[in-house]
Amino acid sequence: MLGAVVGLQAWSVPYYAMTPGDAKAVGPLISVRGLGTDPHHDTILLTDVYLQSLTAWQWLTMHFQSHVQFLSANELIDPGVPADELAAQGFLEMYDSKQAAEVAALRRLGWRVAARPDGAVVTAVVAPSPARRAGLRVADRIIAVDGRATPSVCGVVAAVHGVAPGTVVHLRVQRARIDAQGLITWRAPTSLALRAAAPSSATGPTGCPGVHGAAKSELGIGIEDGVHYALPGQISINTNYIGGPSAGLAMTLSLIDELSRGSLTGHAIVAATGTMSPGGQVGDVGGVAEKTVAVQRAGATVFLVPTVEVATARGAAQPGLRVMGVNTLAQALGDLRNLGGAAPVAITPPAGR
Repeated sequence: MLGAVVGLQAWSVPYYAMTPGDAKAVGPLISVRGLGTDPHHDTILLTDVYLQSLTAWQWLTMHFQSHVQFLSANELIDPGVPADELAAQGFLEMYDSKQAAEVAALRRLGWRVAARPDGAVVTAVVAPSPARRAGLRVADRIIAVDGRATPSVCGVVAAVHGVAPGTVVHLRVQRARIDAQGLITWRAPTSLALRAAAPSSATGPTGCPGVHGAAKSELGIGIEDGVHYALPGQISINTNYIGGPSAGLAMTLSLIDELSRGSLTGHAIVAATGTMSPGGQVGDVGGVAEKTVAVQRAGATVFLVPTVEVATARGAAQPGLRVMGVNTLAQALGDLRNLGGAAPVAITPPAGR
């Protein structure tokens, strides 16, 4: 029997366990330079979940625990993408989330935030693939293909779409460094050579103007548009060791509270989860039941969640926690006004207003 237990403890299974994580106030994590701030922070909580890979023994025993959601590897990782990229993908999603929160908050307060394309950022690398063999990694930024500048995803797609299998493709890349805490920095541009491979599966429309038909080859990467935003000040949010995009709404509300007068929440302890776009749209997230447990443990009395997640959150909530569904930043701010919060007015008047 002992040998069987030891074997189960060592035998990995393709499942992950999601359990309630921490809920923490965002205000103390924010640092702002160059803009006026309110020293009196409301308590607005972000929340995360714990995600761990499982052995067979853990998979069996955790079925007897409460507040555990089991996910297969296929639910977390795209086909062909190895599990060793999961952490890097989460940290890249957090980087994007913080950037979107900063832009959405400033725009809501009246600032005009200019944006310009900033290359194509790698979001996934298939294994095996030409990109994997060349050492391309998640968060690397592609800025040129065969000497042609590629400021966007469509720039990369147009440059490689007609390349025949076996052709050597030369990329100009800003390599990303992701430290143990999840901070991403980019290095000076360097060159990589990849030998294009035959497509492993049929491809659909590219969605890029002027690029039609099936691609002749593939490099084995997923990419997203990199964007540089010209912010009026310097904003930093310390999200060490936290990955994923779900803190977007909480960070946006906290930044608005930081940069405006009065109490945004009416002094209620408010938690929030949901992705945030630069335009103020709130998107759905995973693990809402587990997050509901975490925010209630932290003392929240109000929990803002994407509208599609309201039923899940209310199903996990205990008396004393009010769950409210939102689709946009404007709706979230309106709900906080109805709870007694103040309308946000920027301490530093936006330029040109």
